[in-house]
Amino acid sequence: MDAGRTRGDGRQALADALDEEARRHLLPPAAVDAIGVWLAGPGARYAAEGVGAHAVAYVPAHWSGAEPWPRGFAGREQTGTVRVSRARVTEAVRDAVGRGAWAEALVASYVWGQGRTGYGPHRLEAVLAEPGAEEALGAAVAELRERGAVAAYRGLRGTVRGLGPAFFTKFLYFLDLAEPAPVGPRALVLDQRVARVVRAWAQRVGAAAGVASAAGTAAWTWSDGGWTAHRYAVYLELMSAARAQLADAGVGAPAAGVDLVELAFFQGVWDPLLGTEGPGRRA
Repeated sequence: MDAGRTRGDGRQALADALDEEARRHLLPPAAVDAIGVWLAGPGARYAAEGVGAHAVAYVPAHWSGAEPWPRGFAGREQTGTVRVSRARVTEAVRDAVGRGAWAEALVASYVWGQGRTGYGPHRLEAVLAEPGAEEALGAAVAELRERGAVAAYRGLRGTVRGLGPAFFTKFLYFLDLAEPAPVGPRALVLDQRVARVVRAWAQRVGAAAGVASAAGTAAWTWSDGGWTAHRYAVYLELMSAARAQLADAGVGAPAAGVDLVELAFFQGVWDPLLGTEGPGRRA
């Protein structure tokens, strides 16, 4: 349950009611239309085959202290900006996991997640220096393979100091893509930007349905971080249902996965509180 509360707790009951309304109503027509417009324009390269081409810029030389460095990534003697795609990170993670190099898989996902953020390299070095970090990552790999994304999330949450959900969900996401046969729903990235869209979505749905304290409950359940495994499970369920809804509407080819919705939310394609696509959309 959220924040360690029980289902009988009044606040948790409100969260459950809000989740149920989100399951019932899913994305409004404005969201479906906005995502369709994005996929026909700036996001056209993701429409048919998915988000593998989505790339992030980083400077390899800034990551000189990150060890082990992923195979297939640009050499760290390069001082200019390069880009690494989701597809490339998936290949690097698959290669690393095949060799039991759990830390290398984390480095690949972390570099992609931080991009050009200046404090990223220092934070990664601190995470990798934590006692038991590599063992925790290996345990998460085993959990993902045997019990699925939510179990792996539960096992990693709070285990390695400095490695919060916004970044270990990136590790789980790429790890799951690298696996031939996932158990249960696909792991997805859940970070602050995506959570804020889901929060506004839940607030909108709850207010329309007359759920008491919809805004406050949405702010509590879909906070900026620290999400419970239960909340992550709800997130995966809602995103999977939203992807099915888009497919039924003919938005995005069947080959495009559920991460298409995650990227659309991350890019700010739709603003739930306005009911329209948000300003400053980026491909």
